Amino acid sequence: MTTVTEGPGARIAARSFEIVRRELARRGLCASPPLDAVVERVVHSTADFEYAALMRASPGAVEAGVAALRQGSPVVADVNMVRVGINARQVAALGGKVVCFVSAPGVEELARREGITRSAAGIRRAAELGLVDGGLVVVGNAPTALEEVIRLVQDEGCRPALIVGVPVGFVGAAESKAALAALETVPWITVEGVKGGSVVAVAVVNALLQLALEGLRDKG
Repeated sequence: MTTVTEGPGARIAARSFEIVRRELARRGLCASPPLDAVVERVVHSTADFEYAALMRASPGAVEAGVAALRQGSPVVADVNMVRVGINARQVAALGGKVVCFVSAPGVEELARREGITRSAAGIRRAAELGLVDGGLVVVGNAPTALEEVIRLVQDEGCRPALIVGVPVGFVGAAESKAALAALETVPWITVEGVKGGSVVAVAVVNALLQLALEGLRDKG
């Protein structure tokens, strides 16, 4: 369950989460822990209860993501909008970092040379740097970036700790997410159909961060 700290903004957020939980219960859409914390934050961030019926996760995916964050695994984002939305301070507190290579030097040239999008090239560059294996790969915008992650898993044996694949759109988004959901070798979290986007990707990762930090506080 998502918690918040004290203060006026925190009290507003707490009230919002109370409304979300009550409405999810009324609609019979409550997910089982620990996925419920992810669903609640996505609905809270989008004000769209349909996500509760559309979100999917492989067995143990939430736990895998939380464990990886606690180990300081890198978080690789497909676009900068996702990168800046993820709570980098919390990731750093756990020993990790949030990166995005879509605008990194040489990535545009790589994209032209390989005939792929810059988002896909950014993921490929992250893999070349050893950040995909064991990392959290987060795709909220570009289906082509998710397709590249899947290719890395299937053709090159990459094993991310978790793939969060929630690209939005009418061209390739639903198909790439269906392909992700068919993977059996890596944990994943996704959304069925054309819905998704950067705000959803950010909400998923920030929910995982909250779970990771809460677990550490409980142990302390």
